[in-house]
Amino acid sequence: MKRDLLLKIIVLIQGLCAAFFVSDIVLTMLGTRRAPISWQTRELLEIGAAIGLVLGVLLGWRAFRHTKRRQEQAEESLRLVRQTFRDHMEEQFTKWGLTPAERDVAMFSLKGMSLQEIAGLRDTSEGTVKAQSNAIYRKAGVSGRAQLLSLFLDDLLDDHAEE
Repeated sequence: MKRDLLLKIIVLIQGLCAAFFVSDIVLTMLGTRRAPISWQTRELLEIGAAIGLVLGVLLGWRAFRHTKRRQEQAEESLRLVRQTFRDHMEEQFTKWGLTPAERDVAMFSLKGMSLQEIAGLRDTSEGTVKAQSNAIYRKAGVSGRAQLLSLFLDDLLDDHAEE
């Protein structure tokens, strides 16, 4: 909350500083300035505006670094979740006694590939993939692909799972 307020104030200061510089240039070009200001006042205004812009750049850089760090943490967290999920799937496949071919078919099925696509990737017939799929469902105790996926989603989304 405090950080948001600080950023809003800095953005406001930057906006005012930019407005000062732009209006000064426009007024000079149009020759519509009513009364000249003293050079000391002008210099102070320019210094203040420049400081505001520099602060904006520094805080922008700081915010960028903070965002980058948060992104890296999120990516690392996602990497760990993926690895844990893969480990969990492998554990289930072992528990069910899936063969290496059945493991491949199960992975492709969980990724949403059709029997035809799986057969193409594995360089085998659709009938073989269908038979392997049925063996996977039988060993997992489910009736189809949706229930197989549901087993893993339930484990992933279970709020009461042990850590």
